[in-house]
Amino acid sequence: MHVISIKMLREFWRKHPQSEKVLREWHTIVKHVEFRDFSHLKEYFNSADYVPPYTIFDVAGNNYRVVVIVRYKFKKVFVQHVMTHREYDDWNKLYRKGKL
Repeated sequence: MHVISIKMLREFWRKHPQSEKVLREWHTIVKHVEFRDFSHLKEYFNSADYVPPYTIFDVAGNNYRVVVIVRYKFKKVFVQHVMTHREYDDWNKLYRKGKL
């Protein structure tokens, strides 16, 4: 898959250096697998969730969230947000209220 954009991952791990290793690992897996659909993606990332239009990855034992939009047909993953667990909880509250 083509991951757009690794820049967001880099910016996040510059703020949170302890996240770099796991985000690089996530990126490497996503980059090298051409996911057919969400069920195929779940074979690699069992904790991933689909909350339309986002696919949300729990990374590093639930410490971080990577929120993406996956376009399976075009083999593209668009990184929308990279957050700590706490930031994700705040974001999720706004999402559920329709404020995003």
